[in-house]
Amino acid sequence: MTSWLRRPWWVGVAIIAMGSVWLYGASTLSQSSSISGVGPGIFVTLIGVALIVCGVVLVFQMSRSVDDLAAPAEEGAGKTPFQAVPFVTALVAVASPMLLMTSVGFPLTAALIFAAVTHAFGSRRILFDLAVGAVLSSTSWFVFRWLGVELGSFLPLLRL
Repeated sequence: MTSWLRRPWWVGVAIIAMGSVWLYGASTLSQSSSISGVGPGIFVTLIGVALIVCGVVLVFQMSRSVDDLAAPAEEGAGKTPFQAVPFVTALVAVASPMLLMTSVGFPLTAALIFAAVTHAFGSRRILFDLAVGAVLSSTSWFVFRWLGVELGSFLPLLRL
């Protein structure tokens, strides 16, 4: 078996396939809008094209020498054991909008997600992370509202 066949080239092919699925999905969306000129399909199309380009570059890199691909930081990566608690924390944070978005609103949900993910990555400044998440998500909510995109009620519990 040649060395190229032993490399994980299939990752690039999987990314190309994922980009193709995004492009297929974008074909069902409007590419333009009468209000802003930019429709929702534009962003999905751009993401699909970016995924395909990244996949092609990755497959091309896999055809080159493995020595060119290894980064110095990756040498010790195999020595770190899997940590279940941070993984589950991040997983719960990513899944939480399904339960929280309608009841507590976009800004509070996003702030909680931000704090949970930063905690999973090792931050122990919960109040600071909640404050940063609240500022970022509130700013996003107001900007989207200014653009005419509704993300739901600001704080449904307070009827704001």
